[in-house]
Amino acid sequence: MTSDVIDSKHAEAPLTLDQPPPRTLGVLDQGAFWANLGVSLLGFSFALILINPLGGGSPLTFTAALVAALVGSLIGTAMVGLAAVPGVRTGQPAMVLLRGLFGARLSSVPTVLNIVQMIGWGAFELWVVAMGAQAIFGSSVPYAVWVVVAGVLTTALTIYPLGAIRLLRRFVTAGVVVSMVWFAVVFLRDTPAQTGGSWDAFAASVDFVIALSVSWVPVAADYARHSRSSRAAFTGIVGGYTVAQVACLAVGVYAVALAGHSVVKLQPTAVFAPFVAAPLGALFFGILVLRETDQSFANVYSTAMSLQNLMPRVDRRVFSVAVGALTTGVALVVDVNSYAAFLGIIGAVFVPMLGVLAVDYFLLGRGKDWNTSERAPSRPLMVIPWVLGFLTWWLLATPPEVAWWAAIWDGIRKAIGFTPQLWMSAAVGAFLVSALVTLALGAIRRR
Repeated sequence: MTSDVIDSKHAEAPLTLDQPPPRTLGVLDQGAFWANLGVSLLGFSFALILINPLGGGSPLTFTAALVAALVGSLIGTAMVGLAAVPGVRTGQPAMVLLRGLFGARLSSVPTVLNIVQMIGWGAFELWVVAMGAQAIFGSSVPYAVWVVVAGVLTTALTIYPLGAIRLLRRFVTAGVVVSMVWFAVVFLRDTPAQTGGSWDAFAASVDFVIALSVSWVPVAADYARHSRSSRAAFTGIVGGYTVAQVACLAVGVYAVALAGHSVVKLQPTAVFAPFVAAPLGALFFGILVLRETDQSFANVYSTAMSLQNLMPRVDRRVFSVAVGALTTGVALVVDVNSYAAFLGIIGAVFVPMLGVLAVDYFLLGRGKDWNTSERAPSRPLMVIPWVLGFLTWWLLATPPEVAWWAAIWDGIRKAIGFTPQLWMSAAVGAFLVSALVTLALGAIRRR
C-alpha cells in the first residue's frame, strides 16, 4: 500500500497516520541528520572497545582499528539504509511497516519492544548530555537541572521534527565538523602515535562497530518516509553516518589515550576530560554536548511513531510530550548507565527482523503489495526466521554485562558444544540466518 505524499518545501510531519507524509528531505538533509547521529559523546569512549574488543590479549594496531571502523560502519549503515527504503516507498513509519511483515496484531510485539528500548536510550542520552555539561561547568549546576533542560529541548524538537532536521543541516552540522577537526588537530599534536598491536581481533572489532550502527535499524523509516527518493535516503544514511562514526572513533582513540585506558574502562565519561582541557575545548565540546540532543530527539520522536502504530489516530504531539516527560523522569531516577547493558539485549531483535523484512519485501516480491493497513492479516510463519536469527545472534555474541543473561547463553553453548570463533560476526550471522530461513519458507510457500 503506497500513501499519497505532500511535497511542500516547509511542510511538517503529519499529526496522525491518516495523513500523508511530506517528502521534503533531500540527500543533504538525510546526510547531515545521520552524520550528526554518527557523532556521539560516549562514542569517543567506545574507541576503547574498538581497539581491544575482547578486553584482553593483543589490541589492534591503529590502522587495523580504522579499517575495522570503516568496514563495520559500511556494513551496519547498509543495513540501516536497507531498512529505510520500504519507508520511502510506502510513506509509513518503521513499526507500521511491520504490519506487512507480521500482520497488524503481531506487529504490536516488536512495537512494544521498540518503545521500551527507545525510552531507555532516550533517558541514556539525557544522562550523557547532563554529564557532558557537568564536565564543562562542574557540579555548580545540579545534574537534575541539566537533565530537565535537555529533556525540554528534546521534546521541543519532536514537535517540529522536519524543521529540526533542516536546522541540523543548516547550522549544527557545520559546528560539529569544525569542532571535530579542531579536536583532531589538538589530539594529534598532543598524543603520541599508537604503536604495536596486531590484527587478531579485527573481526570482533568489526562486529562491535556493526552493532553500533544497526541500533538505528528500527527507526530508519521514521525519517526516510519524508525523503524525496530511496536513493537520497540510502545515500544519506550510508554516507553521512559512516563518515561521522569513523571520525568519531578515530578521535576517540586519541582521547582515550589522553584520559587513560584504565580510567575510561572504569568510568566512560572520563573521556570528556581531554576535550574540555584542550585549548578552546569548553567551547567546541559545548557544541558537541548541545548536538547530543539530536540523539535523544531521535529516540523520543521514534517512540511517538511506534505508539502511533498502536493508536494511529492520536496526535503525535501528545505522544511526544508524554514520552519526553517520561524519558526525562527515567533519566532522573534510574541508573541509566547500568540500564544500557540491558537495552543491548532488546536491540538484538531488530537485526534478524531486518533479514526477514529484506527478503520478504525485496526478494519474494511482496513489496509490490505491502499491506500496512490496520486489517493486515497475521503472518505467524514469519516469526520463525526472526526467532532463529535472534538465537543465532546470542550464540555468536559476547553477552552484555547482565549476569543472568550471560549465564543462560554460556549454558546453552556448553550444552551443544559450541564455541564462537574470533572471525564470527553476531550481526552478520543473525541477518544471514533469518534471511536464508525466510527465503526457504518463501520457496516452500510457492510450491
